[in-house]
Amino acid sequence: MDFLVIDDDKTFRDATCFLIEEAGHYAEGVESGQLGLNLLREDKWDAVLLDVNLGRENGLEVLTEMQKQFPQVPVVMVTAQGSVKVAVEAMRRGAVDFLEKPFQREQLITVLARMQRLSQMSKRIERLEQEVTENHAQNAEPIFDFTTPVMREVMEILLRAAKTPASILLFGESGTGKSVAARAIHQQSHLADKPFVTVSCPSLSKELLESELFGHVKGSFTGAIKDHWGKVKAAEGGTLCLDEIGDLPLEIQPKLLRLLQEREYERLGENVTRVANLRVIAATNRDLKMRVAEGLFREDLYFRLNVISVEMPPLRARDGDLIRFAEHYRRIFAAQCGRKVEGFSPEAVAHLLAYGWPGNLRELRNAIERAVILAKGDQLCPGDLPAELRGQTTITTTNGEHLPQVGSLVSLEELEEAHLRKILECTPSRTEAAQILGIDQATLYRKRKKIGLE
Repeated sequence: MDFLVIDDDKTFRDATCFLIEEAGHYAEGVESGQLGLNLLREDKWDAVLLDVNLGRENGLEVLTEMQKQFPQVPVVMVTAQGSVKVAVEAMRRGAVDFLEKPFQREQLITVLARMQRLSQMSKRIERLEQEVTENHAQNAEPIFDFTTPVMREVMEILLRAAKTPASILLFGESGTGKSVAARAIHQQSHLADKPFVTVSCPSLSKELLESELFGHVKGSFTGAIKDHWGKVKAAEGGTLCLDEIGDLPLEIQPKLLRLLQEREYERLGENVTRVANLRVIAATNRDLKMRVAEGLFREDLYFRLNVISVEMPPLRARDGDLIRFAEHYRRIFAAQCGRKVEGFSPEAVAHLLAYGWPGNLRELRNAIERAVILAKGDQLCPGDLPAELRGQTTITTTNGEHLPQVGSLVSLEELEEAHLRKILECTPSRTEAAQILGIDQATLYRKRKKIGLE
């Protein structure tokens, strides 16, 4: 925790800061209430120790001002002239505790522990409120609403792995739902009531990313005006999600490897080794094996992350889910926009199925939101869809092949081949493919051989 000590007695102020830091926290002292208020405006503090007698200033008046401007910051009042009357008045004005000078080290440690419990409770409430907000914002994501066999298999693996402390590596194209899957893993795990913290690896410079992950101490680099606990500390006891791990700078990779193997880390500019208790889920849209071969990703880190790995299938491989997802988004956005949009026209459905969806779920969500907003009738028609969908005349497979769609100026033989390839691609076995196609396996074998799939 970060403590701000406000006391006009330098000796006492320095001694209190020393004891707080000895207890494993960070402390900074100032001699006046005005300076303390200025620091509270400039940065985030977990708690304040405030002297009642500050020379010309009255600590109780300073407390009142703090409660007005920073009601979320708990304040402990300290005085050399303790009395029940002063303590009662301090509590009435919003102080959470009271210390009488001179206090023993054990008394301060007890108060610090109480403040830490209060801080943890406050952070838990804040985290729960954030999760409610995020869940409300992400309620359009149908991560568990699927029928495609390949997706059922992926989620079965993830849900089994969720109950273990093993690291999980999620592969997949951008927009396939990796971050949503990571949160689902956390929520289905034994850590569900603990923090879920995400770090986007390519979003910051090397120095700032290292600080964001592991934290830093004051003066470790330009702009480091105070100690900072990183996301590793914030995720203590819970889950740390490393998004786009394939873009993690090489210089930071040994430190992440140490975190995974030894559960140890050090803040930037500090030689104190700290222990982390957390679970790591990493996600990437890059080919990590290729990154290893190119010397851009450590092989040992790759193997350490790759305990449980799955590939989130692209939307074009999930035809069985696509229309259900589109209907789900339609209902969500129609409710949000207050529009009466009751479904898709057959032509719109054909366009949705024919499109390759390079942006996957993210692109589908945006397309349906746009269509709902611009819809002129109570059904979504091709004219409501983005232009790139309306111009699509072929089906794109996971291998990048372009196959004709229904209604194209092609022969029945070409349509049959396109349908056959798509069904084989979306089913886990030839037996199931034959059942869906309504033919026996011998016939399926002959058709596969005819189009060169044998």
